[in-house]
Amino acid sequence: MSRIRLVSRLVSTAAALTLLAAIPALAVAEDSVSAVWATKEVHFIYQGFTTRYSCDGLRDQVKAMLEKLGAQDLKVREAACTSPPGVPSPFPGVMVKMRVLVPASSADTSKDADTGHPVQAQWKNVVLMPETSSYQDQGNCELIEQFKRTFLPLFTTRNVKYRTTCVPHQITLGTHLSAEVLTPPAKVASSGSY
Repeated sequence: MSRIRLVSRLVSTAAALTLLAAIPALAVAEDSVSAVWATKEVHFIYQGFTTRYSCDGLRDQVKAMLEKLGAQDLKVREAACTSPPGVPSPFPGVMVKMRVLVPASSADTSKDADTGHPVQAQWKNVVLMPETSSYQDQGNCELIEQFKRTFLPLFTTRNVKYRTTCVPHQITLGTHLSAEVLTPPAKVASSGSY
């Protein structure tokens, strides 16, 4: 083999390896979205028959799910509570104030004066209730059902997968909720209660 062919093959191999190394970066760039933060506020009252929550228990459950979805500046406080702390309430509630990412081109950006500078957001798969969740966790199916209806539409999502076998006063297996959510670049979220 001549030196010219050897050098040519080495250059071709190096070019191919460089291209292959760039493919994941191109895929990430292709999947990124210019987004801004939009403020959302919700007053949520849980109405369930199978599982009862105390007001602080509901607060903690809702806060954990919202954090999983990437909510920033999250503030969750108890509302409409008639029972003492730690005691299940007939209709516990929470007040939520948070910021979520919306595409910079969406209608939500024109409504919110405090959107700030755009960030390059990424899609992240978030599982709120896995298909393989335990029998005990399946008791949260009514909360998952109401959370999907009330909170999930506030986030920018795609490929939502939801299945429920929820029956009042019964715990049955089979409820599942996951979605791809627009999330910020890796950064520590600030959250708390107000």
